[in-house]
Amino acid sequence: MRAAVAGLADEDFARPSGCTGWLVRDLACHLVIDAQDVLITLVTPTTAEPTRDAVTYWNVGGTPPSGDDPLDALTVRLAAAYEEPRLLKFHLDDVGSAAGRAAELADPEQRVRTQDMVLTVGDYLSAYVLEWTLHHLDLIAHLTGAAEPPAESLARSRAMLEEIAGSAFPPSWSDQDVLRVGTGRRPPTADERIRLGPLAGKLPLVLG
Repeated sequence: MRAAVAGLADEDFARPSGCTGWLVRDLACHLVIDAQDVLITLVTPTTAEPTRDAVTYWNVGGTPPSGDDPLDALTVRLAAAYEEPRLLKFHLDDVGSAAGRAAELADPEQRVRTQDMVLTVGDYLSAYVLEWTLHHLDLIAHLTGAAEPPAESLARSRAMLEEIAGSAFPPSWSDQDVLRVGTGRRPPTADERIRLGPLAGKLPLVLG
């Protein structure tokens, strides 16, 4: 994902992303904040028993974001403050690579605390696989020729989303379609809704 952002042309940062109300530059700024959160969490160990895992980490709602949330608006203002895309690229690469190194060094069995939850490092990072795979899809939603998320990340994210849903999506669907339709990033077509069967009534799964 860092490589995908690094490869964007300056004009791409002013294009819409797959997140309602956010341009690509706003999403890139959000990724910086995500990377900071990973760094903070990985150095917040605890001996308490885990209260969540990679799947129950998520609070699931049914209403997609409108872009009007105050925190969303703050992200837009922060992104605008960078002024030049190269500065945003540099900050994401700097903090994102640090988060990646910290994740590689961390003990997956260590327990960490975040947002009043306790998880193992392994579960926490697995939750972020889903988070960042979805945001990688958001990043390229309106771009042509941009790199897709890795196949392994897409497959793992699909498996987690199906576990959250408590049901499998049609096997013939691509992982990208499952993630986009399942999380409300696009509505299912009439034919897709029929093929979803009872699962259609549970969608979208808005992860927060």
